[in-house]
Amino acid sequence: MLTLGAGSVVAAEKIKIGTEGAYPPFNTITPDGKVEGFDIDIANALCAQMKVECEIVTQDWDGIIPALQAKKFDAIIASMSITEERKKQVAFTHKYYTTPLALVAPKDSELTSTDPAALAGKTVGAQASTTQADFAQDVYGKAGAEAKLYPTQEEAITDLQNGRLDAVISDKFVLVDWLKKSSDGCCKLVGDVKGTETEAGIAVRLEDTALRDKL
Repeated sequence: MLTLGAGSVVAAEKIKIGTEGAYPPFNTITPDGKVEGFDIDIANALCAQMKVECEIVTQDWDGIIPALQAKKFDAIIASMSITEERKKQVAFTHKYYTTPLALVAPKDSELTSTDPAALAGKTVGAQASTTQADFAQDVYGKAGAEAKLYPTQEEAITDLQNGRLDAVISDKFVLVDWLKKSSDGCCKLVGDVKGTETEAGIAVRLEDTALRDKL
């Protein structure tokens, strides 16, 4: 078992990795219960490089940092954006990918711009406790949009498909993957949201600097 203390790794046979399991194509649970996706591939590759066993633990997004702090797992690999606010709670590795936010809307929508002024009077969905939720509230909200937040990305997308939202803001890679694989042609990509490129990193507890450096 991986034992962490005073920032040093005492032993390394298994590392528990926390992920959401509800953010395809980065992390998702298949119908047969397997957790897979780009984040999981990264986790497995790192564990192989470190010659340790990876145990993947799924956790609701809202509780993922508290669960890390409570030692339910040793690291978070869940496409978590590196932000100054989160740096107060966890220690991040270097980024492992960069992505802009993007906006999707129903295919017959008149929306052609992601500029805040274009969203005035619209209802924009986003997953709670994310950088996209912050943007929906702080930028689109101030421009006159209503930001509606959801526990999962899937719930926001479902409301968009059912006509309860005018748009959804999220990671561009996530939205493009959904449009290609699961949207049934309901919706369109409006475009990238200017100035929103974010970096995803692996998070560990603040004191676990040795593990952070290994990852």
